[in-house]
Amino acid sequence: MSTSTTPARKRISMPSFLAKDTYMTRLVLILVLLLIFFAIVRPGPFFALRTWQSMAIQFPEFGLMALGVMLTMFTGGIDLSAVSIANVTSICTALVLRAMLTGDANASSMGMAVLIAVAIALIVGSVFGAFNGFLVSVLRIPPILATLGTMELFGGIAIILTEGKPVSGIPDAYGAVFAARLGFIPMPLIIFIVCATIVGLILTLTGFGTKILLIGANETAAHFSGLKIRSLLMRTYMLSGIMGAMAGLVMLANYNSAKADYGASYTLLTVLIAVLGGVNPNGGKGRIAGVILAVVMLQVLSSGLNMFPNISNFYRALIWGGVLLVVICANEMKGRNPLARFLPGRKN
Repeated sequence: MSTSTTPARKRISMPSFLAKDTYMTRLVLILVLLLIFFAIVRPGPFFALRTWQSMAIQFPEFGLMALGVMLTMFTGGIDLSAVSIANVTSICTALVLRAMLTGDANASSMGMAVLIAVAIALIVGSVFGAFNGFLVSVLRIPPILATLGTMELFGGIAIILTEGKPVSGIPDAYGAVFAARLGFIPMPLIIFIVCATIVGLILTLTGFGTKILLIGANETAAHFSGLKIRSLLMRTYMLSGIMGAMAGLVMLANYNSAKADYGASYTLLTVLIAVLGGVNPNGGKGRIAGVILAVVMLQVLSSGLNMFPNISNFYRALIWGGVLLVVICANEMKGRNPLARFLPGRKN
């Protein structure tokens, strides 16, 4: 009599996963060191619940944009128009809500108005993203130039819609949904988690992630392997536009108003997050887990710096730019011998 045994599944624990991925290990280590540093230096404000709630409200804005930028960088491109898309969609949402909701609106009409406004925002974001995709995939304009142009174009549309003034008077029904809290968890954080999960599932379960990474690694090889390059690029930039629209919805709830120049510093920050998260600026490499870690890390750093009254916010752009250059230089030097160019018989 013989007995059959089924092989036990090999479980991969988090420590073993980090041991295999040195870059993720470094990100986790840096985040832990930041947490320890601020916990020691500023224990009072750092451990306050309002500090963590404030962080959970703030980082979904640029975190959602960073997810879209990440997708485009997977293909070897970039999306510099994410902030402009977010502002246009938040303005459109605010204008639709103000037009549809009056003082005598009942609960059902309020809910319907919010749904319609959100749907319009997502449509606007996807259309703007598709326009970026058209410029990149059909007209073959370099992504950095195409999205630099659309950043100004979409920003101009936002200024025309608002005449350069903030759109305020957002109905309370919108804030009741997008500024609500489930217990002590702010709704913006929940929105970010849901969107990040959806993007992660799309990348891992549909094969979409593998295909766009292949485009970024070698577009010619991707073409000869039968991939529909134009369609994939179009969908990638549409997803980026939708992420920008979601960021706009969160910004509208956080500021209770919409304006053409909100989040102006996020353009650099989203690129920094993607690169810091391990996305290759040339395409073909990256993972969403690293980008999420980078989002949290930079928010912890930003909130920690706010605890020091002597450090002005004017240094923020200087810090982000410096970190971006350091990360890019470190990635470029990885695996190289910095003295190799000076050795005899070696080509530069």
